[in-house]
Amino acid sequence: MKKKEREISEIGEIESIVKKADVCRVAMSNNDVPYIVTMNFGYSDRISRRLWFHCAAEGRKLDMIRKNNLVCFELDTDHQLFGGEKACDFGMKYSSVVGWGRIEILTDNNEKIEGLNYIMAHYSDRTGFSYRQETLDKTVVLRLDIIEMSGKAKR
Repeated sequence: MKKKEREISEIGEIESIVKKADVCRVAMSNNDVPYIVTMNFGYSDRISRRLWFHCAAEGRKLDMIRKNNLVCFELDTDHQLFGGEKACDFGMKYSSVVGWGRIEILTDNNEKIEGLNYIMAHYSDRTGFSYRQETLDKTVVLRLDIIEMSGKAKR
């Protein structure tokens, strides 16, 4: 990292940023073609660090994941614009996390439910949801097993 004073290396602080973020951007690439999508997500650190997503049953994202499941992800929060007398005095305060890992398309209903529960908990702070079988059948749940992530902030 170029500006070491902005680096966040403490995992608790990194996870705090993840938990505050509204969306996660997932970047993938196939045949030298990059693609990025913004998704709702859930986060877990119970067994290992994971991000969970849900999506429709077809589309470019799934086509790319099936060909190359190594992805990069980014989350950011705490945005605050600050100004000054001159244009170059302006800037943005922020906190962000960038990482990479392998993303999997889940087929097992128990794993899908686990992922959906993490997503729901992230946005509602509730647990104990139930899901109709027809909903599970048409919902794709993705699990991103995080290999590495780091944080950065300008405060």
